[in-house]
Amino acid sequence: MPALMPTEYTARVTWIGVVGNRDAALASSALKSVQALFDGPVGESHGGLTRPSCSRVLKQHPRNTEIRNVRQFSIISAEELAEIAHRMELAELDPSLLGATLVVKGIPDFTRVPPSSRLQGPDGVTLTVDMENRPCTLPARVIEDAMPGYGKRFKPASLGRRGVTAWVEREGTISVGDEMRLHIPDQPVWSCLGKARRGKTDLAETT
Repeated sequence: MPALMPTEYTARVTWIGVVGNRDAALASSALKSVQALFDGPVGESHGGLTRPSCSRVLKQHPRNTEIRNVRQFSIISAEELAEIAHRMELAELDPSLLGATLVVKGIPDFTRVPPSSRLQGPDGVTLTVDMENRPCTLPARVIEDAMPGYGKRFKPASLGRRGVTAWVEREGTISVGDEMRLHIPDQPVWSCLGKARRGKTDLAETT
């Protein structure tokens, strides 16, 4: 029995970028297409099969432990990017300031797609969603440099709208204008999810 289910939802790629040197700058440079290899997007400083662990996984690994890199791609939806801009009181927000790899359009509530979902492109290139990309202060600094006074607005405005991180399951090329189909795990939501979150309301039960 197949473990993944193709859905009717597709995401059109509207923007592509790579961060050439994250030590020099977080902002990404726009491209028309990018090769997605097993170690990530070609030219992306956040690529690699492994990465040093960071603050996001300190409860699992000491900082700078070598772990599998499931954050090769940073993907945000055009709809949620527009909502972030609106909440920041901006007409628009350049995705390059967020260090984004892909901006996609067409999948509602994109940040909350199930972990382990796949986005598959026309040539078979497949990205596996790791999980929600939580807001952090790094893009805020880039935004502040570009638009003084707005950086501090980013983190609260992007909560629950920051998109997802992903890694390459199948190599291929992704181009602006491509349609990527969403495939989701064919399993129910874990019945103990709410309890495991220490009594927090299960989001799956309220949406």
